[in-house]
Parts: sequence; C-alpha cells; structure tokens
Amino acid sequence: MKEANWTPGKVAERSGVSIATLHFYEDKGLIRSWRNAGNQRRYKADVMRRIAVIKAAQKVGISLEEIREALATLPDERTPTQKDWERLSRQWRGVLDAKIAYLSKLRDYFTGCIGCGCLSMKNCPIYNADDKLAEEGPGAVILERTSRQPG
Repeated sequence: MKEANWTPGKVAERSGVSIATLHFYEDKGLIRSWRNAGNQRRYKADVMRRIAVIKAAQKVGISLEEIREALATLPDERTPTQKDWERLSRQWRGVLDAKIAYLSKLRDYFTGCIGCGCLSMKNCPIYNADDKLAEEGPGAVILERTSRQPG
C-alpha cells in the first residue's frame, strides 16, 4: 500500500474541498489520515477516490450518514473499487428514485397548495378550509400523500 504522504492542502486542492471539510469528513468517519513524525496529518493518495464517492453521493442527495454506513461495509476501510461503486450506486437507487418522485410532485404543486397548514395562500381555503388537514399530521400533508391527489 502506498505511503500516506499527501498533505491536507494537496488533498484539498486536488479534490476541490476545503481543509475544514477534510477534517469534518475525518471526524464523521468518512476518510482517514495518519500522523507523520512531526505529528502532521497525511493522507494516502487513494483518499481522492473516497472523496469523489462522497461528493458524487452528496450531489444526488445521499446523506453523510448513509454514505458513512455504505463506506463502512468495505473491508478494512479500503477505498471503493469500481465494483464497490456499482454496488453502492445500486443500493442508493431506491433512495434516489424516491427523491426524484418527491421532487417531481413538489414541482407539480409548487405554485399551488401543498397542504403545509400555513393558511396564507389564496388557494388554501379551497384545499384546506378550517385547517382540516391538521388531522392528517404536521407539515406538507398533501405533498406527502402517496395514493391520493388534492382536490
């Protein structure tokens, strides 16, 4: 295995994340560093692939906790291989499909009532007279419905 000789500055510059982000990722257990003889942080070059996986997953809405859990499945905290990435991306496909469906629904109701309970929009008396949607729970109850459409 290659020696850990990449400085935080080099990793930050090359990966496009800040040094503070590297420390944050490390605190969250997403990446790992080693200390040199002078007690300075050093990274192995393969940390770049881990950061790329983290950034790609975050960009599509996967939470850091979900990323951490997925990376924890890799033996010996190793860097994901192409096969690992294929498995992880398949694993996240359902999450992404649900987010896409939710965003599509949000887009379709964006200019109308989503049942948030605010009673401030002109349409709310039509969709939510007397705040009847409160019986269904807090938040955007119409948007959260899966089987029934408003009005």
